[in-house]
Amino acid sequence: MDGGPILSLEALRRLEQAAAGHGLNLMRHAAQAAADWVTRHCPPASPLLVCAGPGNNGGDALHAALALRKRGHPLTVLQPVAPASDECRAARRQAEKAGLAILAELPDRAPPPALLIDGLFGIGLSRPLDPAWQDLINRLNRFDCAKLALDCPSGLDAYTGQPQGAAIRADHTLTFLCHKPGLFGGPGADFAGQVELAMLDCPASLYPQAEGELNRPPAAALARNRDSHKGSYGSVSVIGGAPGMLGAALLAGRAALAGGAGKVYLCPLDDRLPVDPAAPELMMRPADEAADLPVADVLAVGPGLGRQELAERLLEQAIARAVPLALDADALNLLAVRRDLAALVAERKAPTVLTPHPAEAARLLRLGAQEIQADRVAHARRLAAGLNSVVVLKGAGSLIARPDGYYRVNDSGGPELAVAGQGDVLTGLIAALLAQGLDAFDAASLAVRLHGLAGDGYRAENGGPIGLSASATIPRLSRALNRLLAGG
Repeated sequence: MDGGPILSLEALRRLEQAAAGHGLNLMRHAAQAAADWVTRHCPPASPLLVCAGPGNNGGDALHAALALRKRGHPLTVLQPVAPASDECRAARRQAEKAGLAILAELPDRAPPPALLIDGLFGIGLSRPLDPAWQDLINRLNRFDCAKLALDCPSGLDAYTGQPQGAAIRADHTLTFLCHKPGLFGGPGADFAGQVELAMLDCPASLYPQAEGELNRPPAAALARNRDSHKGSYGSVSVIGGAPGMLGAALLAGRAALAGGAGKVYLCPLDDRLPVDPAAPELMMRPADEAADLPVADVLAVGPGLGRQELAERLLEQAIARAVPLALDADALNLLAVRRDLAALVAERKAPTVLTPHPAEAARLLRLGAQEIQADRVAHARRLAAGLNSVVVLKGAGSLIARPDGYYRVNDSGGPELAVAGQGDVLTGLIAALLAQGLDAFDAASLAVRLHGLAGDGYRAENGGPIGLSASATIPRLSRALNRLLAGG
């Protein structure tokens, strides 16, 4: 999938108005895009069920039905309530004039179509659906057929990814004009299925400023000259690995090597391992009461760090260093209870990347994890602004937010990455990309994308998501990065 902008709902409405003033009939273009999608994905003469709602999304569906009938598809068209918008009323009149039969109720024993096209509700839905609509959506979800949602699955909040009582569970979503973050994050990722963007031939000059974009960060700066050496690619120190959690630091250090860092130091609080047999390239520098952190271009603090007094002192020392900093796991938990340290992070001049999962973000913001998940974009942006850091809010549709509020939504990866240690791998990869000179936003964004691509590759090769360990992910990072640089 290509990248694309994300507009706020208000900006998207302004774009629609500008397009109308420019003489662009967006409804017709959306219908044409939907018909073209069906032609690409369905055999000729496949029977279709087109569901049209009372608003403009219903008008899109009705115009698509007209176009698809001309292409030879047998159609059943359902519009449960009368049109409520002028555009939808005009579409209904054209459909009736063309002789298209439109049902007000779904027959009790309606046979499943080859494809259900969902145009009941679009992105303007802002309240829970009433029971009758929920019942209809649940009936439609029980159809054993592929489902295509137009713009957004009906009943889903396109910006938070939360279903409004019930939502169409689509296999594919053809979204219009811009991407919407709720199609990729939280429950929305499961309701939207595969997402494709149709720009509807809208001129780029009409677009207002985007608030974000799909995660497609540049990687060209990582291309290597033949005339180079280990010092060309930076050094990373990983601080963590308290007794019982040494594996977390090892995973981060190995991932930093796989991500291309020239040198990686490992500073474990548990000093019982003199060498990593699986990665002897890691230079062990145990962190004890008297130790200073090694001089390095980037510090990654948190994997297996623990919350003891020594951990706090090491974190404070790292924050004071004028180098890029990646903070994860217990480093974030310490910031949540040591507000003085959080204030020092916010005052840093050097770049900082934080990588919380929802529970860690909740601790930092003093909220519940459910509140974070209810509006992931808002809380990622709030955390980035408050701590003057790039924030990676992990989860389905991981968000990468800058302090100024601009954000990227990631669409690679999936449940194969939902195992212990994957966060440590991501932290090490971010640190490696920082060490090679990427700015914090691009380093975090590219690391998240590569981590997801590593998971995607595993799923494709193994027929499903189960069984990928964090340690097995690490060599896949190098393959994903090299393929990306090669244009693959």
